[in-house]
Amino acid sequence: MGMRILVVGGGGREHALVWKLAQSPKVGTLFCAPGNAGTATLAEPVPAADLKELVAAATRLRADLVVVGPEAPLAAGLADRLTEAGVPVFGPTAAAARIESSKAWAKEVMAEAGVPTARAVIVDRLDAARDALEDFAFPMVVKADGLAAGKGVVIAESRADAEAALTSMLLDRTFGAAGGRVVLEEHLTGREVSVLALTDGETVLPLPPACDYKRAYDNDRGPNTGGMGAYAPVPVMDGALLQTVIGSILEPTVRALTARSTPLRGVLYAGLMLNANGPQVLEFNARFGDPETQVVLPLLDADLTGLLAAVAAGDLKAVPPQPPPTSAAVGVVLAAGGYPGQYQTGLPIEGLEDVPEDALVFHAGTQLDDYGRVLTAGGRVLTVVGRGTNLAAARDRAYAGADAISFPDLQLRRDIALREIMPQ
Repeated sequence: MGMRILVVGGGGREHALVWKLAQSPKVGTLFCAPGNAGTATLAEPVPAADLKELVAAATRLRADLVVVGPEAPLAAGLADRLTEAGVPVFGPTAAAARIESSKAWAKEVMAEAGVPTARAVIVDRLDAARDALEDFAFPMVVKADGLAAGKGVVIAESRADAEAALTSMLLDRTFGAAGGRVVLEEHLTGREVSVLALTDGETVLPLPPACDYKRAYDNDRGPNTGGMGAYAPVPVMDGALLQTVIGSILEPTVRALTARSTPLRGVLYAGLMLNANGPQVLEFNARFGDPETQVVLPLLDADLTGLLAAVAAGDLKAVPPQPPPTSAAVGVVLAAGGYPGQYQTGLPIEGLEDVPEDALVFHAGTQLDDYGRVLTAGGRVLTVVGRGTNLAAARDRAYAGADAISFPDLQLRRDIALREIMPQ
């Protein structure tokens, strides 16, 4: 009998995790809570939403491992509760997940660990925040301290923009309690790169670096989103630079968290800015990124089940380093019209059966109706991933797959990975 694994979440990241786990000879049965129309083809759906239901489901299903995808249940303590119930879990405790759930706390950890990052001031009152703006040049960055679904970051081009963002967060509470504290930060420029690393609190095992696209529209215009596409690997992130990231950022942060008695077991995701000063941390996440996971996992030769189980058991040191990828992947997010603002759901998705076989389709905001038709059910609906021997080939396959699919008011970016193929 193979392992019984429960994946928590219902987005494109979770579909990619289920897809990769399903390839493992170690796996017997996969479950996904709540899942979507895509995960339902590989994993049994589990209608569990809150922490109590998820722990009960993991116990009832006799899960050998629970893999937690999204940040919200981690910050709320799902991993803690599963551990208390005797269920092995891939994902950090709520205390360790503060590296993502509190940007202010993350800044403290980085300062303690000597990790390079932008200069920042932490404020919780509007008058103090306005005074602190005097010490910043523009553009500068205003960040809600807590979780805001990837939308709590404002790049303020002027003092008026910064004051509007501060008023929205601190006074109007646009992001609720997440915006009760705000981090004011100098604006870093350069190339953004995401490095996701598995860690058991001691050993750090980086996965192929990726670049994602946060803005809604081409040429990095429009509002911030959860992510509109990604590609991997990243040509500028060579082996030497990756070793610098491991030695100056990932390992010191993992050591600092363990020294605070909050060891992180799961993914440490470093959002980096690369410039003349070397790699600097923009943010940390405590879970697999979305949409980076959708392009990183297809490049991974290793058995993901074995890797995640080793992290959960605290035995990652026994796993050999992963060789660099020999191929490339490009992912394009198909989003609902209006996303990240108001958007419609329940729209029929056409053309899924017409996607070329050399493209992968990871479902996110999808659901099945009573007739078995796939409908839209969220802002980010699908991620279409192309793989190839290089980024150009992978990009062609991703867009060929994306163009086979349609639903009313579909929006997508047309420039994912273009800068690597046609440098400016």
